[in-house]
Amino acid sequence: QVQLVESGGGLVQAGGSLRLSCAVSGGTFRWYGMGWCRQAPGKEREFVAGITQSGSTTLYADSVKGRFTISRDNAKNTVYLQMNSLKPEDTAVYYCAASIRPIGREPYEYDCWGQGTQVTVSS
Repeated sequence: QVQLVESGGGLVQAGGSLRLSCAVSGGTFRWYGMGWCRQAPGKEREFVAGITQSGSTTLYADSVKGRFTISRDNAKNTVYLQMNSLKPEDTAVYYCAASIRPIGREPYEYDCWGQGTQVTVSS
């Protein structure tokens, strides 16, 4: 059973930065494409970023392109989301997700989920 544990969320002012981490256990990390999704209050969960098993290809939602960077360290079984130039509209619970299939831009394309970490951006 694959387990994902996010960390690194918190409160930050607009324009600031945060780095989220997701530690994966219980499976062969390099087999999984990884992604980050987020869910704001009253809204549906949305895709943020994804990275292939090797790390050679990344995908981003248009709303975060140029500000967020997804990366992975297969030796540490960890995926990261570096978030720069944060905006109040980035406020949400951020979820790490894993997929045994090719990564996609929809939350339903991911199979396993973490519990989430809160990111709050104040104006």
